[in-house]
Amino acid sequence: MSSTAVRLPLPHIPGPRGRLQDNPVPGHKKVLLASPRGYCAGVDRAVIAVEKALERFGAPVYVRKQIVHNIHVVTELESKGAIFVEEVDEVPEGSHVVFSAHGVSPAVVSEAADRGLQAIDATCPLVTKVHREAVRFARDDFEILLIGHEGHEEVEGTAGEAPEHITVVNSPDHADVVEVKDPSKVVWLSQTTLSVDETMETVRRLRTRFPDLQDPPSDDICYATQNRQVAIKKVAKGADLVIVVGSANSSNSVRLVEVALEYGAKASYRVDYAHEIQQSWLDGVETVGVTSGASVPEILVEEVLSELAGAGYRDVEQIRTAEEDLIFSLPKELRQDAGGRRDDRALGGRRS
Repeated sequence: MSSTAVRLPLPHIPGPRGRLQDNPVPGHKKVLLASPRGYCAGVDRAVIAVEKALERFGAPVYVRKQIVHNIHVVTELESKGAIFVEEVDEVPEGSHVVFSAHGVSPAVVSEAADRGLQAIDATCPLVTKVHREAVRFARDDFEILLIGHEGHEEVEGTAGEAPEHITVVNSPDHADVVEVKDPSKVVWLSQTTLSVDETMETVRRLRTRFPDLQDPPSDDICYATQNRQVAIKKVAKGADLVIVVGSANSSNSVRLVEVALEYGAKASYRVDYAHEIQQSWLDGVETVGVTSGASVPEILVEEVLSELAGAGYRDVEQIRTAEEDLIFSLPKELRQDAGGRRDDRALGGRRS
């Protein structure tokens, strides 16, 4: 784990500047910029899938739910011809529909097929892994305790793989009261975007009650979620204020605010856009930590850095705790263009 101090060039961001005042503080103003931040491989794949579908098949292309939980991304894709719907019964028969990165239940897949929809599955491969684990453990007649937030699309999709075997555990406190039929045959799985610390506390409490509780074959919380939490833990120790760029319905973005506060930040706020930063947040603040959730494009972080520079926070120190170079393969329907030419990133791999 290391930190790299670097003076980053300020991006050119169109629009008004100088909204925030450059008020004096006792010490030197600077920004601690967390890295990794922003797009993970699953989000990148899902957004590109919608863009490629529009290129390949033309507008409109329908998307069940938000492709990823970010208002800016959704708005940009809408401007290109994507139409977002809540359920597949809103999609005209025979149309193309993209399933979001959060995954869907088998019932949704069947309903789409019944309507003759041409479905493109943009589910994050790490979410698909959890689905497969659920199917496997249900087949072996395990009771599955799925740690996650009731009502979240990912949890609904995973639970739909084996509803008669899965019980959702919402929190560590819920772990103290959840009941199982056979304590000798129980396993836990989790939503991929949770707080690592809170999930492990939930597992600890579950194991206190159910000593035979089995672990999943591999960690369900995705590497990108963990990496962003590790980075913000290190940033928070030296920050008076942490700003997390991300939308309110983004579980991993909301978790970053909580983690920042838990690990030493005096204050932490989530914003969708730079203009939401309030002057009062900066009163007496020498060091501002900045990060972004896994569904946030970098342009939104650049806008925040530009806004902060106008308030005197021009020195940017990048705190890097991991390198990410993974690229997931595109959905099979999008690996070639209309002329049969393979897309450069069709089969994924590593960034060069």
